[in-house]
Amino acid sequence: MKRDKRRILIIGGVAGGASCAARARRLCEKCEIVLFDRGPYVSFANCGLPYYVGDIISSEEKLLVATPQLFKAYFNIEVRTEAETVSIDRSKREITVRDLKTGRTYKEPYDALVVSTGARAIRPPLPGIDLPGIFVLRTIPDSRQIRGAVENASHAVVVGGGYVGLEMAENLVRRGLSVTVVEMADQVMPPLDPEMASYVAHHIRANGVTLRLGGGVEAFHERPGGGLTVTTSSGEKIDTDIVILGIGVRPESGLAKDAGLELGQSGGIRVDDRMQTSDPSIWAVGDVVEVRDVVTGVWQLLALAGPANRQGRIAAASIHVALDPDASRSIAGIRFRGVQATSVCGLFGLTVATTGASEKALNRAGIENYEKVYLHPGNHVSYYPGAKPIHIKLLFSRQDGRILGAQAIGEADVARRIDVIAMAIQLGGTVYDLEESELCYAPQFGAAKDPVNLAGMIAANHLRGGLPLADWEELDGVQAQIVDVRTEAEYESGHIPGARNIPLEELRRRLNELPKDSETWLVCQVGQRAYYATRLLLQNGFNVRNLSGGMQTYATFGHTEG
Repeated sequence: MKRDKRRILIIGGVAGGASCAARARRLCEKCEIVLFDRGPYVSFANCGLPYYVGDIISSEEKLLVATPQLFKAYFNIEVRTEAETVSIDRSKREITVRDLKTGRTYKEPYDALVVSTGARAIRPPLPGIDLPGIFVLRTIPDSRQIRGAVENASHAVVVGGGYVGLEMAENLVRRGLSVTVVEMADQVMPPLDPEMASYVAHHIRANGVTLRLGGGVEAFHERPGGGLTVTTSSGEKIDTDIVILGIGVRPESGLAKDAGLELGQSGGIRVDDRMQTSDPSIWAVGDVVEVRDVVTGVWQLLALAGPANRQGRIAAASIHVALDPDASRSIAGIRFRGVQATSVCGLFGLTVATTGASEKALNRAGIENYEKVYLHPGNHVSYYPGAKPIHIKLLFSRQDGRILGAQAIGEADVARRIDVIAMAIQLGGTVYDLEESELCYAPQFGAAKDPVNLAGMIAANHLRGGLPLADWEELDGVQAQIVDVRTEAEYESGHIPGARNIPLEELRRRLNELPKDSETWLVCQVGQRAYYATRLLLQNGFNVRNLSGGMQTYATFGHTEG
């Protein structure tokens, strides 16, 4: 039967599906648009769920971004909640839906179909995994259950030291619980490189959270008097009242797989740059799709709201062009460029932000022609009260200075520095662009040489040959002479074993004490004085290299607690 209107069906709401629906309506007033979601809510702020558990967000209603009533009133979009799509018949272009309230099953035809089924929390098949008191956090009902359990709890184990796990740890501490985080990896926050993650681990411990790194959970057991016992791979037994699983998520791609759509190696739906699947009538967006990393070129899963929203908009534009031959050609060229995994997380007053590739990701992708610098500038000038350090790692191409990635950690103004670098990566920028960036300056906001400028200057100086860098990871086996140019008092408070102390202010008159026939590595507290010393020695014929980031970075490689 021929329909009067083109029909767009969307399976799943939240960021990707909801944004696609709204954009599709703005592009096509005459289309019929129906959105199906198996949950009770169509569009909610899942990134806010940990803060609802922590009672920072006190009202559940504040998590609701849009209701079915709003979609109908604003956009004339029909939303059916608690409606589970159980199959896709591609040959007939129809889906089968089960009404979870009544059990009734029915079919719905489509001209264009969008799969936005998201991802599900990982629940590994461990003994006791289904015991009462073990929770995941993906939905508002999940958070409601956890809030109820917290009322009668004094201790929690969080399994997983990623973003969600650590945000949950912070909010459980805020609710008065003692918290132990168990992480299989030997670091928290896997997207970070290990030496940067050490800042986060130190800060979390300083705020009362117990970390158990380098070992996973093997089993859960009920305690006779109530509560649970968590057994780790090291044999440790941790008694607790509740357990939060923050291990990660897997794409909900079973529906797509059953329909014969192409999946990628990591299980997500494979789409093109218009978010179109292997079926020209089906698009997919959000956590269920695989995306290509713009820096490494590697396909990956990335559960972030920003990319999901953009994918929804792009899918809507692509559908509009596909369904309407008279559609405006101005939107035909809209494409999804890929991702660079720009993200930010707040933990106990500390901000952790990243963009682009980590060093680990570069190595996994087989990219070797890169360099890195570390720096620890203040968030604003030191003479203005309240300056806080920002610990920055910048990765860039050895060949042309193209920016590959950045990680930054600190208590203030971290995200805006990473945002600047993120846009530079998107535009194909180089470290030379960073050193010349014209950014806002007033004493309370930054410095005439902003941390972004400084990162670019250090990297550019290195590429031009004016600042040869030494690799911290080669420190333990190096044959070079290490010279610490800090003051004697600073040196005595802690130094690299075997390092010789020649304070910068004494260096010119003590040049004769250094050999020119062997390499000298220089170090100070954060890198600035060592840079001055590097320039001095280079111009006097010495073979010299600089340990980027100084003793502040030295601590992150496991040489001190952290």
